[in-house]
Amino acid sequence: MRTNLLDSTAAIGLAIGGIFGLAGTFVASAPLRESLWAIDGVALVVATALLTMKYQRLGNDCVAAGFLTFLAGESLLLAGNAAGLEASVPSYVGGISLWAAALIMVSMPSTFALWMRLTAFVAAALFIVSVGMVLWGAPLLPTSSPLPAAGYPFLVLTFVGWIWTLVKPAR
Repeated sequence: MRTNLLDSTAAIGLAIGGIFGLAGTFVASAPLRESLWAIDGVALVVATALLTMKYQRLGNDCVAAGFLTFLAGESLLLAGNAAGLEASVPSYVGGISLWAAALIMVSMPSTFALWMRLTAFVAAALFIVSVGMVLWGAPLLPTSSPLPAAGYPFLVLTFVGWIWTLVKPAR
């Protein structure tokens, strides 16, 4: 019963993170965006903390470490959020760098279905390119399109897969 509750809580956190994170990307109002991203960030930190513990208990250290790395990246994003788009770029670049590393770590083992792993790798690649562009002087913001915004749908699709894994009936 406890595992079901924790899995459900992680799934809800991933869903809130995905929905509020995407919504924040598309709103024009800075206070609304920052509020949506604050909710998104807290939900994802809680979800990935629970997933870290779950996969550590299962003995899947690489996946557990990946979720822990995602938690660290999300914490950086959450910390910079209130500073506004321009001022948050340094913590944003650090955060999506850790997201990319985390997505790769979670997806290297065959723990999750291939389609989930592929969406994670695509998101990671798009975030890595975005980081490189910023480090080489491109004036990208967290809301810039096509990059880094193109990575968000792939990240959310990965979340959908993780949610599905958490809520599907055991065989």
